[in-house]
Amino acid sequence: MNVELQDVMERQGYLAPNALVAELHITKKEFASAIGLRHDAIIRRDRLTSVATQQRLRQATEILKRIEPWAGSLSVAWSWYRSYPIAPLGGLTAEDLLSQGRADEVREYLSHIAEDGYA
Repeated sequence: MNVELQDVMERQGYLAPNALVAELHITKKEFASAIGLRHDAIIRRDRLTSVATQQRLRQATEILKRIEPWAGSLSVAWSWYRSYPIAPLGGLTAEDLLSQGRADEVREYLSHIAEDGYA
C-alpha cells in the first residue's frame, strides 16, 4: 500500500499496519499470522477495510500499546505478545489468545495487572 493510500485510509478512520510493521521490522505476512489473519487480509484494500480485519487490528494494536510502557519498547512488547505464556489463561500467549478471538481475556488480564494484581 502506498503512503498516499495509507493517509486516506487513516483519515477515514481505518487502521493500516504499515507503520507498525515497519517499526517492528517484520513482514506484513508475519504480522497477519501473529494476529490470526490471512496475509491478504492486510494487503487487499477490500479485506483491510472489513469490520473483522479492522477489529483484529485494533485489538492487536491496543494490546501492544498497553504492554509497551512496562515492556520498555514496542519491540519488547511484541516479543512478550508472541512468547509470554499467560498462566491464568491456560499458559497461552497473547498471540494464541488473539488468534482464537479471545482478545477480551487478554485485555482483562492486562487491566488486572495494571491495577497491581498478580500475574
